[in-house]
Amino acid sequence: MRADGRKPDEKRPISIETDFVRTAYGSCLIATGNTRVICTASVEEAVPPFLKGKGQGWVTAEYAMLPASTTERKKRDGIKKDGRSVEIQRLIGRALRQAVDLKALGERTITLDCDVLEADGGTRTASITGAMVALTCAAERLVREKKLPISPIIHQVAAISAGVIDDEPCLDLCYQEDSHAQVDMNFVMNEKGEFIELQGTGEGRAFTKKELDTIMEYGEKGIRELMDAQREALGDRARYIAPKPLLLVATGNEHKLRELQEMFKDYYTLAPMTAVGFFGPIEENADTFAGNAAIKAEAVCEATGLPAIGDDSGLEVDALDGEPGVYSARYAGEHGDDEANNDLLLSRMEGKEDRSAAFKCALALKIPGKETIIAEGSCPGTILTERRGTGGFGYDPLFLYEPMNKTYAEMNAEEKNQISHRSRAAEMMRSIMSQLLS
Repeated sequence: MRADGRKPDEKRPISIETDFVRTAYGSCLIATGNTRVICTASVEEAVPPFLKGKGQGWVTAEYAMLPASTTERKKRDGIKKDGRSVEIQRLIGRALRQAVDLKALGERTITLDCDVLEADGGTRTASITGAMVALTCAAERLVREKKLPISPIIHQVAAISAGVIDDEPCLDLCYQEDSHAQVDMNFVMNEKGEFIELQGTGEGRAFTKKELDTIMEYGEKGIRELMDAQREALGDRARYIAPKPLLLVATGNEHKLRELQEMFKDYYTLAPMTAVGFFGPIEENADTFAGNAAIKAEAVCEATGLPAIGDDSGLEVDALDGEPGVYSARYAGEHGDDEANNDLLLSRMEGKEDRSAAFKCALALKIPGKETIIAEGSCPGTILTERRGTGGFGYDPLFLYEPMNKTYAEMNAEEKNQISHRSRAAEMMRSIMSQLLS
């Protein structure tokens, strides 16, 4: 029986509180048993001299045990850190660099500071596990602030200790166990079950292949459980770990971008074309939605070398011979003036008995080196005589979808994404994508 009553393959209880330090780019307080570590991520828009001009970033770490972290006061590190702290912070840095695509990070440095509040064994492994959470929080903020188009994190990383205590392999050693362990090991792994670092020492005696196999089995089990805890603590931010491939959207319309992001999240991470420095202009001179969508997707793909999706959509009214059609966004003259466009539509529909219309959408997907793919969708409706609803954009307040007796502007995002012209085009495009990516 272990000192704290745990089973041999049982890790200590873990808790992770994100955003523990509000001034940091990313942070958490991690507790594994009685070991507690504050992990913070700081971002600097520069790299060490040896990386200047190489188009890549850097991830480094610092580690320290605070004075009251042990039963006897530990002296603060001076200008010269003690050898143990230097060894551990190098381990943390090596481990977390394996989590990041340094070229995708760009020429900036992320420093991970791990400060031990209370030490009861496993401080280095808790630091690595917590630093991964802080790093992910920082990546999410870099994307949210539009400093990066996509998260640079390509792997999830966690670490745990194991060893042999009184001739029995055990997982996640507390200090009482670690201080007299016959064998002491540390595992650093990624989500694929690959080893990043494996440290093992026979401190009291040599160990057998059978013992090593058992310790490794325990270590892999513990890592999986720690990764579950990381993702649970991160919540929605966990999607910034190993995000799906980047797909640029050839639009500056935030409404369209949000709708498309929701529709294609199973296949790509969508970002606006401006996220990689492309601002256009793109001349939309085709006379069909499909033609304009292709122009936009191809222009962005050619300029950036990245996959791009273009959207062109609009309203076609039967009584107006298909107007406003491809001119929907600039019907009244100025591009994007929704109020003026709606006013003009209402005036031209005065006295019209036939008020049938359809929203139509064309999506164009351009992947470098491949032919442009087009998918189209349509949603039938009726033009009202006055606006209804406050949501949506464009002609949404005047477009009634009769099966729900709601205008687009009265629907919530979930309702609209089930029936809209854009969602129907997206469904067709997703079907095409699933075949391309299979």
